[in-house]
Amino acid sequence: MSRWIVSALAGLGLFASALEAEAGGRLVAFVSIAEQTMTVSYDGSVVDRWPVSTARRGYSTPTGSYRPFRLSRMWYSKKYDNSPMPHSIFFRGGYAIHGTGSIRSLGRPASHGCVRLHPQDAATLYSMVRDVGLGNTEIVITR
Repeated sequence: MSRWIVSALAGLGLFASALEAEAGGRLVAFVSIAEQTMTVSYDGSVVDRWPVSTARRGYSTPTGSYRPFRLSRMWYSKKYDNSPMPHSIFFRGGYAIHGTGSIRSLGRPASHGCVRLHPQDAATLYSMVRDVGLGNTEIVITR
């Protein structure tokens, strides 16, 4: 069982059920554009909550429910000056959740449409998605 699952479930007092969840739990990343936050749950229990940056004025972050379709440990934006996108989780076309070097902007709209996270949080989410699998992960983005 992955270290993050055991750690998260133990922290919630759910370690006993962690062994049952090992067979493949459900990971959901809820992004609130209004609150500029991401809440991550595993099998219905919140395991993390982080500030994000979504689209700034003139751009948009797509809303809806998505299954991620590709992971990339390090991606470089072909559209925006080869900008680094560490720990990218692509969920719709070129839209991804990824780490950013602009950590001072977290908590307010600042991106071209992607969902930006602190690099450490992006690495944690990337590991979670990799561990549970793309098919057991859902990304929900609301206004």
